[in-house]
Amino acid sequence: MISRQRHRLSLARTRGFTLLEVMVALAVIAIGLGAVITEASRNISNASLLQDKTLGHWIASNKSVEMQVSKEWPSTGEQKEDVEMAGREWHLTLKIIDTLDERVKRMDVEVRTDAASERPIAKVISYLGQPT
Repeated sequence: MISRQRHRLSLARTRGFTLLEVMVALAVIAIGLGAVITEASRNISNASLLQDKTLGHWIASNKSVEMQVSKEWPSTGEQKEDVEMAGREWHLTLKIIDTLDERVKRMDVEVRTDAASERPIAKVISYLGQPT
């Protein structure tokens, strides 16, 4: 009979967690969730940047093709213009540069999300042949 009571007492003591064990488990979960939230935030930020870069490259490529099929021969220099795409305004900078061949010009198209930005979000370099 005494051994049964001891057995019951030992079972009662080992059934639950101590406060220290619960606190350690909560700390581990909190650290893990913090890391997950940080990575999710970074992933969202990267996705937004990737979307901007993709749209910027499309805009620069579109402008490059537009200039290549144009019948006008552009003058050397820098031009700025604004374009709307995907419900947003984008700022283009076109740089037309003479090359050693007078029938070919180099064109740099830079796209920015902000007109005051130093760094373009996308840049395309192409060459224009003189229209015949």
